[in-house]
Amino acid sequence: MDQPVAIGIVTVSDRASRGEYEDRGGPAVQQWLTRAIASPVEFHPRVVPDEVPLITAALRELCDEKRCCLVVTTGGTGPAPRDVTPEATEEVCSRMMPGFGEAMRGVSQQIVPTAILSRQTAGIRGTSLIVNLPGNPPAIADCLGAVFPAIPWGIELIGGPRLETTAATGSAAV
Repeated sequence: MDQPVAIGIVTVSDRASRGEYEDRGGPAVQQWLTRAIASPVEFHPRVVPDEVPLITAALRELCDEKRCCLVVTTGGTGPAPRDVTPEATEEVCSRMMPGFGEAMRGVSQQIVPTAILSRQTAGIRGTSLIVNLPGNPPAIADCLGAVFPAIPWGIELIGGPRLETTAATGSAAV
């Protein structure tokens, strides 16, 4: 049996981290990726408050210790003062991948005109790709659908494992 690839999911939410609000974003990401990835996967979910030091600590742990080839964040990408996920991502990455945010905003703006307020981004830490998604489950699906075709090849280009994908994603392993 193939060794499972490690994928991290970080929900960024003050209320979910305190147990006041059900985390719907993290499970939505995991369900979407479970349908999209044919390779064996081991998910590493985390829920953290909207605090840069706690977000960066989770990202570093998942990339450096858990060796996740992909870390997907959900939440904290808007313009509100506590929305700091992009800043935390930039802090831990050696290189940013602005095309991911552009593609996600482009697809989202076709659905809701306020999507231009979103600040999703992506970046590289070692052999890990970090992708910031919004927190709303329908928006998560739209954004993952827009960028996932590039994710397996991007992970392979930065030295990560080969991800086999399903036909449902419109992406094929390279």
